[in-house]
Amino acid sequence: MSDLEVILETGGAAAVEIAASALAERGHETGKCANCEAPTIAAYCAVCGQERDTHRRSVWGLVRDLVEDIVSFDSRILRTAIALLVEPGEIPKAFREGRTQRYVPALRLYFFVSLIFFLILSMTGLALVQMEVSATPVKVTMDKSGRYYITNKAYDPGGPKQRFIKPFTEIPKAEATELGGPVSYSTDFHFFSRIGAYHSRLTPSQRYWLAHPHIETQIDKAAQANKKVDSRKEKAFKSWIDRNVFSNLQRVASDPAALNGPLTTWIPRMLFLLLPLYAFTLFLFYWRQHRKFYFVDHLIFSFTVHAFLFVALIVDVGLTQILSGGTVAWLTFAVLSVYIFIAMKRFYEQGWFWTTVKFGFISFIYTCFFLFPAIGGVLALSFFGDPFG
Repeated sequence: MSDLEVILETGGAAAVEIAASALAERGHETGKCANCEAPTIAAYCAVCGQERDTHRRSVWGLVRDLVEDIVSFDSRILRTAIALLVEPGEIPKAFREGRTQRYVPALRLYFFVSLIFFLILSMTGLALVQMEVSATPVKVTMDKSGRYYITNKAYDPGGPKQRFIKPFTEIPKAEATELGGPVSYSTDFHFFSRIGAYHSRLTPSQRYWLAHPHIETQIDKAAQANKKVDSRKEKAFKSWIDRNVFSNLQRVASDPAALNGPLTTWIPRMLFLLLPLYAFTLFLFYWRQHRKFYFVDHLIFSFTVHAFLFVALIVDVGLTQILSGGTVAWLTFAVLSVYIFIAMKRFYEQGWFWTTVKFGFISFIYTCFFLFPAIGGVLALSFFGDPFG
C-alpha cells in the first residue's frame, strides 16, 4: 500500500468519526461495524463495506420483512405494468437516463410476460393454432377420349387475365374413379381454441388419399417425356414426399392440434432470435445518433416492444373467445402499430415526420425480411420436424 493510499484511508476513517460524532450530538443513532469496529452511519460501513444489518431476526421480524419486500416488489411491478401499457417508450427511456431501479429490467420483463403467456395456454388447455382439414366433393367430367377433368377453382370467366387460366384441370383416372370420388381439401385455422374442440371430419378414404396422392402418375408422365430421368432419383423423391409431406398432412388431418407442441417449442426461440435483429434494424436507422443511443439502448427498446406483444397476445386469448380470429388479428395489428409508433416518438425524441418515415421503413423491413421468413421457418420445423433432432 502506497503512502497516498494510507493517507486517504486514514483521512476517510477520520471523516467518518467526525460525521458520527456530529450525528450523535443531534440525537441520531449510530452503530459500530461488526467487522472493523468503525462507526457506522448508514446501511454499510464507510471503511470496509460491511453491511450494518446482520439479518438476525425473530420469527415475527422475518414475517414483517417478508411483507415489506412483497409490498415493495408489487409496487415496482405495478409501476412497470403501468409504464408498459400506457406509457410507450418510458421503460427504455428510463434505462437510458439511468432510472434503473424504478422498473423491472427489460430482459426480465420480457421473460416474465412471455412465461405468463405460455403458462396461460398450458393451464387453460388452449392451442396456439389448430388446423382443421375438410374435404369437399368435386364434380368430374369425362371427354370423348376418356380423359377426366375437374373444374379449376382459379378460373373466373369475368375476371382479367383469365385467358391464361384453363377452366378445367385434367386428373388421373385412378383419382377420378377413387372410392368416394375426388375431393378438394381446404384448411381452416383456429387460434387460441381449446385442444380437442375440433376433430377430423374426413372419411377413412379421404384421409388415405390425402396421405397417398397420385404423385406416381404425374412423375411417370414426366419420366416418359424425358428419358434421361434417373429412376433412383424418382424413387428418392417419391419417398421424401411420402415421408415428409403427405404423412404429416395425414397427421394434421387426424389431429388438428398436432402442430401446437412444436409451435410452442419453436416460437419462443424464434422471437428470441428476432429481438437483436429488430434492435439492429433500429440501430441502422438511428446510426447518426450513435453517441446518444448505444446498441444496448436499441436492444432494451426491442425487449420492451416484444414484451408488449406478449401482453397483446394474452389479451387476444380472451378476445378470441368472443370475437372472430380475423377481427382480433386486425385489432392487434392496429394496437401494436400505434404503440410502437408512440414508443419510437417518445424514446428517440424525433419529430413526427421522421418518426413516421422511420417507423414505416423499419416495420416493412422487419416484417418482410425477418418476421415472415422466421414464421415460415417455424411452420416448416413444426410440420416436418427438427432436422437436427
